[in-house]
Amino acid sequence: MAHFLIVEARFYSHLNDMLIEGAKGALEAAGHSAELITVPGALEVPGAIAMAAESGRYDGFVAIGVVIRGETYHFEIVAGESARAIMALTMDGIAIGNGILTTENEEQAIVRADPAQKNKGGEAAMAAVRLLELRDQFD
Repeated sequence: MAHFLIVEARFYSHLNDMLIEGAKGALEAAGHSAELITVPGALEVPGAIAMAAESGRYDGFVAIGVVIRGETYHFEIVAGESARAIMALTMDGIAIGNGILTTENEEQAIVRADPAQKNKGGEAAMAAVRLLELRDQFD
């Protein structure tokens, strides 16, 4: 049994709740445990994961959040930089499933977040599990 940390950017509560439900459900179904912490936004998720990884208390991580396109360039910065930073941590050997949704509108986010539809939270959790398995295999 592995222990995961779900790091959520708590901005769209109703969407995050669905993503977290999916992630926790997938981890529990796979026989793993999870804790949850909250950060202000998607840009803070990679930093929180990096700090938590240094603690050695977690085997893997699931990044959760929703970024919906607005009227400014801010969407591109948040979406791109959070994904880039998560990928950099993954390349350093940290098992992370990226469940930060980047959508054009709320309707797209609902379909992706809902565990009864696309269940991207569950998919992110299982990606973290698989990366952990690979890391263990290569160690």
